[in-house]
Amino acid sequence: MEHFRKLGIVEHVIKTIQEQGFELPSEIQDKAIPLVLKGEDVIAGSATGSGKTLVFGSGIIQNCEKGKGIQALVLTPTRELAQQITEALRKFSKYKPLKIIVVYGGVSIGVQVNQLKTADVVIGTPGRILDHIQRGTIKLNHVKILVLDEADRMLDMGFIEDVENIIRRCPIQRQTLLFSATIPEDIRRLADKHMKNPVRVSAETYVDPQKLKQYYYDVEENLKFSLLVHLLKNEESDLIMIFCNSRKTVDFVSKNLKYNSINAHAIHGGFSQNRRNETIMKFHSKASQILVCTDVAARGLDIPGVSHVYNYDLPKESKQYIHRIGRTARAGEKGKVINLLSYKDHDNFTRILSDFKVEIIKEKKPYIERIHIRSIERPRFMRDNRRNFRERRRY
Repeated sequence: MEHFRKLGIVEHVIKTIQEQGFELPSEIQDKAIPLVLKGEDVIAGSATGSGKTLVFGSGIIQNCEKGKGIQALVLTPTRELAQQITEALRKFSKYKPLKIIVVYGGVSIGVQVNQLKTADVVIGTPGRILDHIQRGTIKLNHVKILVLDEADRMLDMGFIEDVENIIRRCPIQRQTLLFSATIPEDIRRLADKHMKNPVRVSAETYVDPQKLKQYYYDVEENLKFSLLVHLLKNEESDLIMIFCNSRKTVDFVSKNLKYNSINAHAIHGGFSQNRRNETIMKFHSKASQILVCTDVAARGLDIPGVSHVYNYDLPKESKQYIHRIGRTARAGEKGKVINLLSYKDHDNFTRILSDFKVEIIKEKKPYIERIHIRSIERPRFMRDNRRNFRERRRY
């Protein structure tokens, strides 16, 4: 624990760190925590799973007092990430109890209105925070620390205008902490506009490239699902994430995996918040070992122990590929990425190879038996052959 003490973290937070089994600070913690505790504005280049919650959490817990209004506001792009941060901050503040609440859409606003009256720390998504501002149910005049987490993803999701509206409601005299896996030009402009002489720090990629192996299979579209089943049954694995580009494909893959006796759970934005929470809890606890998801639903989730990432669809934006593969080969563990390529994935695959220096090895397609697919609505590209030609021209 001496390594954490040297960063300036107070003893009651050190105690919770010890109880949670952490031994050494991560690179971003080592670089950023002393700056945060000094009150500096910080721009941190850091990916999900790098330990950044403790970075801003140490400052929040050290500088906030119970019963003095909302003194810290953390903005995140997704509900799941907001919940994850809330749970982590509650653990870190175990010996200095603060009223830490989470605020996002899709649930009753009435409960949140009551909680906000006595909150010390608020973690929330931009849309619902702005909703409370417009209703007059949240007061930000006592905010001392503003955290913008996963800023590049808030930009990708179109939240930056909402974020700026919220920033303008916070006191000018405050500490602003910005965390982002990438720092595009729009994020730089945001920082220049709203931060005071920010110190920039970054951590190396949390994924260990020496332990991450990437492969691809060329496969006919009508055999892609059969190949997925074959690999899932024959690959030795721990937790598995299967990425698809649409909700329909997520539903198609997850339902047919279950139909073929493979226990998989789905998560996408079309599900209720309670269902999403339940699915994530099962995956965290390893009660379910396979998660089928879209990029948006998986954003910000920090799930240790993922051994395999399958790209059932190749992402349309090449940087999404980097986000996906960053789910595995963490903290010294091995990881494997398997890409299933049919004709519709080739353009996206070529774009990934040209945009990033990644080594993806071609694997020979094994002999596979065609898997029976249950009669449920399939994604458009998998409908009968008579319509395939029209679909190719349209999409």
